Amino acid sequence: MAFELIPTLVGLASGAAGGNIAGALMKNGFGLVGRSVTGIVGGFGLAQLVPMIPGAGNLLASIPGGGIGSGVALGGVGGLIATAILGKIMGGK
Repeated sequence: MAFELIPTLVGLASGAAGGNIAGALMKNGFGLVGRSVTGIVGGFGLAQLVPMIPGAGNLLASIPGGGIGSGVALGGVGGLIATAILGKIMGGK
């Protein structure tokens, strides 16, 4: 898989948004920057892991918008998951 700049940047932004949504719902004390960084890391991580799963290529290809659509989906979900997990570990509600 070749590196594509625009879908990657969109995925990172979506990860930050997903992290902030999860942090706001959990009311954790990470602050805006902490939630954004956690979301970015989670979104990037999920975007790297999902293509390694057998059959995930068909799933990613079915998302509307191509690479940008999958960047939004994977970034947002990864950001939500990472921030929620870290929030629980750090004692969030």
